[in-house]
Amino acid sequence: MNDHLIGGIEPPYYTVVFTSVRTGNDEEAYAETARRMEELVRDVPGFLGYESARTPGGIGITVGYFRDEEAIAAWRADAEHQGAMRRGRADWYERYSVHVGRVERSYRFDHR
Repeated sequence: MNDHLIGGIEPPYYTVVFTSVRTGNDEEAYAETARRMEELVRDVPGFLGYESARTPGGIGITVGYFRDEEAIAAWRADAEHQGAMRRGRADWYERYSVHVGRVERSYRFDHR
């Protein structure tokens, strides 16, 4: 699992949960675009971090954390992100779903 979450986020905040099944097409271009999207989203005011995981069979879940709905809207409206979304629908995803939620309570456990 990739964990790029900034620790100690105090609720309330928002999550965008992106669950996908990949086609397996053009893996190199997909990886390059994913790296670029990671760079871009970090510049969105109110972006807090993300976590992601993918199974060997191609099912993936990415959870993005945002301070507010305005930050989510700014990310969704980004022109490069819009282009990547179009390319994803055309080439990289068999299917995906997006769920947006407000987090009211959060806690974690770290076994050390």
